[in-house]
Amino acid sequence: MDLHRLTAVEASARMTAGSISSRDLVESCLERISAREDAVQAWAYLDPNLALAQADAADERRRSGTGGALNGLPVGIKDIIDTADQPTENGSKLCAGRRPDADATLVRLLREAGAVIMGKCVTTEFALSAPGKTRNPHDPECTPGGSSSGSAASVADFMVPLAIGSQTGGSMLRPASYNGVYGLKPTFGTISRAGMSPLSRRLDHPGIFARSPEDIALAAGVLMQRDPADKDMRGHIRLGDADPVTAPPKIAFVRGPVWGQGDADMQRGIEDLARQLGAVITERELPPVFEGAAECHSMIMNGSVGQSLGPYYERDKNGLDPITRSRVERGLPVTSREYLDALYLAEEMQDALAGFFAEFDAILAPVAPGQAPRDLARTGSAIFNGYWTLMGAPAASLPLLKGDDGLPIGVQLICPWGQDARLLKLCRWLADQSGEWK
Repeated sequence: MDLHRLTAVEASARMTAGSISSRDLVESCLERISAREDAVQAWAYLDPNLALAQADAADERRRSGTGGALNGLPVGIKDIIDTADQPTENGSKLCAGRRPDADATLVRLLREAGAVIMGKCVTTEFALSAPGKTRNPHDPECTPGGSSSGSAASVADFMVPLAIGSQTGGSMLRPASYNGVYGLKPTFGTISRAGMSPLSRRLDHPGIFARSPEDIALAAGVLMQRDPADKDMRGHIRLGDADPVTAPPKIAFVRGPVWGQGDADMQRGIEDLARQLGAVITERELPPVFEGAAECHSMIMNGSVGQSLGPYYERDKNGLDPITRSRVERGLPVTSREYLDALYLAEEMQDALAGFFAEFDAILAPVAPGQAPRDLARTGSAIFNGYWTLMGAPAASLPLLKGDDGLPIGVQLICPWGQDARLLKLCRWLADQSGEWK
């Protein structure tokens, strides 16, 4: 039985029923990793004995009736997120051998819910653009995207049902698109970043990869807890609070200010999807203030990177990958005036978007220029993600399209702030609708 192919919800139900154990599931995942890791290279650190020991502990909790919502489920953790029992090296040789003293808040929450912390997934260096070793499981000559490359690939290749990543530009949703899985970038401030290597306090979002919207909701229900250690956190969003989608929603199809940078197969695919959805979809343009959205995001991100990674650059700039080094050097000259002007413009865009959402339940938009590029020296363009990250509204990538080479292309769905539960229900609704016409 290929237990590693079960979704998190399916595996949890079987463990609750007693038809499988966490050890059974983890052993199946480890066998899959053993068979595929040489090709995919998703893991920065993996200790099978540690994973099995956690599985045995989860099985004991289940027998005693004390297991949490994720009890026994294997979860991959991006290697910028601290784990007390495993290295966290930030994808950089400057952090080689780093062993944190404590878990990041989100790792602690996963453990308290009974999850098996399977291992550390490959990240680009400091979650920027310098690629790690991971390959796209659909075609090893193609990039898996970044920066959450190993997290997305491990879920796509059935190594784990859940993995945690992060997004500052397009580091969750672009890899989700390229690898053909679901990805959630939640409302800004709803999953704690305490214990996560920072890039931008204004932009950093932890997120979740899975193979179904229901799996994401299961993990998000555990992780969306207010944490005083992250000073930008909002209130706790309850994932069960959204009403089911019983009537057709109102969705705006938005090409966006960088539509011309998309590939023809992506443009054709999402336009066809919009047409097939019929009266549910209304094509709209974003307010004019969004014309400078991509540049605004770049200014804030560059300035943040110069500040957050400046100490590494000053300590040993030649120890950084040349791509990382150039990103830091791009950020160091950003002035406070330029940074603050960009923040003010972002606030204007958020106000305009709030007015836009008054008419619609969600926005349908591109999530990546196209299918994964056949280029392992780059992670692809985040041009379709950055300005949505800047908005801080919840966004998801749904694996609904195929490119000219048969590789996955996602579509992006964005909801108003705080409506993460509604977003995930709309993801299921849209996936079901698209299945009717594929």
